[in-house]
Amino acid sequence: MTLDAHLLAQRGQFRIDIPLTVAPGEVIALLGPNGAGKTTALRTLAGLTPLTGGEIRLGDDILDAPPTVFVPADRRRVGVVFQDYLLFAHLNALDNIAFGLRARGQRRAAARADAAHWLDRVGLTEHAGAKPHALSGGQRQRVALARALATDPALLLLDEPLAALDASTRVRVRSDLACHLGDYTGRTVLVTHDPLDAMVLADRLVIIEHGTVVQQGPPAEVARHPRSGYVADLVGLNFYRGTANGTCIDLTDGGVFTVAEPGHGPVHLTFAPSAVGLHPTPPTGSPRNTWPVTVTGIEQHAHTIRIRLDGVPSVLADITPATVAELRIRPGMRLWAAVKATETRTYPA
Repeated sequence: MTLDAHLLAQRGQFRIDIPLTVAPGEVIALLGPNGAGKTTALRTLAGLTPLTGGEIRLGDDILDAPPTVFVPADRRRVGVVFQDYLLFAHLNALDNIAFGLRARGQRRAAARADAAHWLDRVGLTEHAGAKPHALSGGQRQRVALARALATDPALLLLDEPLAALDASTRVRVRSDLACHLGDYTGRTVLVTHDPLDAMVLADRLVIIEHGTVVQQGPPAEVARHPRSGYVADLVGLNFYRGTANGTCIDLTDGGVFTVAEPGHGPVHLTFAPSAVGLHPTPPTGSPRNTWPVTVTGIEQHAHTIRIRLDGVPSVLADITPATVAELRIRPGMRLWAAVKATETRTYPA
């Protein structure tokens, strides 16, 4: 059964219009800036927010098709892991997992037996009697995932499932989650702000901005060819729109770039911040693109220093701490940026 949906929903002045398909065994990640419509989309799939138009179909079953069909949340074969997990504080780990099974009519003994099996699968058998307050963040996340999967859902919805974890726990739990999703034969929709979560866990990325899909595809394809500034920021690239005439590109927001591969018509231009060289005076030699810039920001970025530069065009540069010290870089300082034509990538807009 494939999930085939066209999500149309209106909340106040905000509207989503999102076509979505998810095949059995596939994990898709919905990404987008705050307010893009990711959570609204997830709530419509869960049955917590009715559609105002469109349709949600899971195989031959129609879950929502206004104005005639709406299947309530408790009658959908959908498992949900919320950002704060929403475990019942008065129930131990075993009974939290058994709760969903009991709610679907399973007898207490059978539900607890199945819950014990799932506790073993997520490596928490010894914590069966622990209540949520006695569990770590990673353990609570695994209990929430087991509770969702124990009911054998046809569709699994994950709403920022790693957001509440500290950095060290997140690495381990992300790996565990990837293994569980690899074994799950249903359809998974993951909402996240974290590009690493999306790249590691998802088979396909769906990028949403202002309630609509602006780009989708396998993670590697999206990373190579971002189609908006948000996606470029997500994957760490400088991104520009322009018009190509041979190897010369007139940038939409000002500036001209020389590139290695000739093209014609509207294009996107990208290059990595690490490809940007900074110089106190106009450079000579191999760089074919040079322009004056002013330092507007300096911040630690992984093991390098990221410099934000205002110019035509504005640009991000990643340089070493040694280069910062050598050039004595500071906000307001004027420099020259340089990018070799061979470091750029262009593709049709």
